[in-house]
Amino acid sequence: MTPKRSPGEPRPVRPSPDLFRAARRGGFHQEVGFRVVPEKSGRGYCTVAGHVERRHLNINGVVHGGVYATILDTAMGGAVVSLLTDEETTATTSLYVEFLRAARRGEILSARGEVVRRGHHVAFAEGELLGSRGERLSQARGTWYIWSGDERPQGTALGSRRVAR
Repeated sequence: MTPKRSPGEPRPVRPSPDLFRAARRGGFHQEVGFRVVPEKSGRGYCTVAGHVERRHLNINGVVHGGVYATILDTAMGGAVVSLLTDEETTATTSLYVEFLRAARRGEILSARGEVVRRGHHVAFAEGELLGSRGERLSQARGTWYIWSGDERPQGTALGSRRVAR
């Protein structure tokens, strides 16, 4: 029996390096109520901010860790996007988040991401999440894969590989 070939890996859509235009396009971060702050973003760095609402809280009454991760991923990813050429696309390949303090309803959260190093195919970024009083609530590091315009994703999904027995 011949194994079925799976289609290539999905390729991200090319985001706009103009953070103001990209911020207006929306995305998951906006669904959870946070926005890119164009006036606090630029080449190699990006800021995302928003107001903590009831929907952001976990069962303990503090902001859910997934909200922290979303804001930080968006800020660091935005910083990477700001360094891409018109032919490149990117996607997060790893994200490590440390939770330092809890945020509560009513606070304004602000995450700033900055590219530490950008290579040909990989970018490294760091981020920090601050609360209303400027205290550091969380910090993160991550990597982003960068596809060039002529590159095609290769291979098959790991789950579709046939294992010899």
